[in-house]
Amino acid sequence: MDEVTFGHLLRDLAPQVLGALVRRYGHFDVAEDAVQEALLAAALQWPGEGVPADPRPWLIRVASRRMVDLLRSDQARRRREDGAVVRTPDDELWAPPADVGPSADEDDSLTLLIMCCHPSLSGASQVALTLRAVGGLTTAEIARALLVPESTVGQRISRAKAQIKRSGVAFALPPQHERADRLDAVLHVLYLIFNEGYTSSSGPSLHRVELSSEAVRLTRMLRETVPDNGEVAGLLALMLLTDARRPARSTADGRLIPMAEQDRGLWNRDAIDEGIRIVTAAMSRTALGPYQLQAAIAALHAEAPTADATDWMQILGLYTLLETVADNPAVTLNRAVATAMVYGPRAGLRLLGTVDGDPRLSRSHRPDAVRAHLLELTGDLDAAVALYRSAARKATSIPEQNYLRARATTLGDAR
Repeated sequence: MDEVTFGHLLRDLAPQVLGALVRRYGHFDVAEDAVQEALLAAALQWPGEGVPADPRPWLIRVASRRMVDLLRSDQARRRREDGAVVRTPDDELWAPPADVGPSADEDDSLTLLIMCCHPSLSGASQVALTLRAVGGLTTAEIARALLVPESTVGQRISRAKAQIKRSGVAFALPPQHERADRLDAVLHVLYLIFNEGYTSSSGPSLHRVELSSEAVRLTRMLRETVPDNGEVAGLLALMLLTDARRPARSTADGRLIPMAEQDRGLWNRDAIDEGIRIVTAAMSRTALGPYQLQAAIAALHAEAPTADATDWMQILGLYTLLETVADNPAVTLNRAVATAMVYGPRAGLRLLGTVDGDPRLSRSHRPDAVRAHLLELTGDLDAAVALYRSAARKATSIPEQNYLRARATTLGDAR
């Protein structure tokens, strides 16, 4: 087994092992530490001794024993602090298991995702904890992916685990009437992780492939757990169709290339075909949701052999429908572009005016960038240059800053 395959195996198994421990013992924070130590033991032993025929029970046994040690150590410490020496009935709970039992066959991935996306946690903590507990990434890997100090990630994870402990949330799927809302939170976190990987919000690189790839992997895992959920399928399709464009999005030196100018021969056709199959099947048998609609829009872009052949009328219709199910001004920005492509840039500018002053866009560079593009199409180059420069000042991604400045310079030279 090569190193890459070995690493994927451990990451696939990590949430399953963690779920088995938390379901049996509780103590999410202790269980997570025990699983990390079991994964380290596997990384040290398996390359020399060979991967066990059934690696999951092996990891659960090792992690269980380590968890027992950690819990007993903590219990002994508390007794010393309290001056107590009497055994308690709880001691029996920490007996190492002779085997992993039938519960080892259960897959707790969905339950674990829902726990990591608990509504009491901040968005940043949800992302960090999901990447650590469900994704199996180390604190250092998460810090590199999110471009924040390792200490910051460690603090987010520690606070998240402490919050889960204080909340007393049981390791179980929420009641049926709460599951839709909780699953929405899970999808939103996976969407955030993917977007941060596909277009980095800061730093010198346009992409952080490890994040977008991890989001795709986790969403595939989630789809296996809830195969009949149309929005889970829609999100996976959206990720595949979007990430398929990544090879054509930048030059060798990292400069951003807008979709209309990309070499579509570089797009990943296998990912496009899979994404189209998934979203087509989902839309034919489930109620429409925002992720399915976004995936359908991405599919229309992917199916167009050239930018000029894009079916903008159908895309406009999908954005109009998306606006009715998603209260998000970013959808209106995209609908304004589609409107301009169908009815002309002045119609797009009129629609863009409806989100002026929306506080949710106050820190975003996109309103200025979209307005600059539409003004460029009208021929008002002076206004377009000013807005491209304004958008560049607001953008936090260096490749996006460079693209916007370059566009302003090009238009300025053309005046």
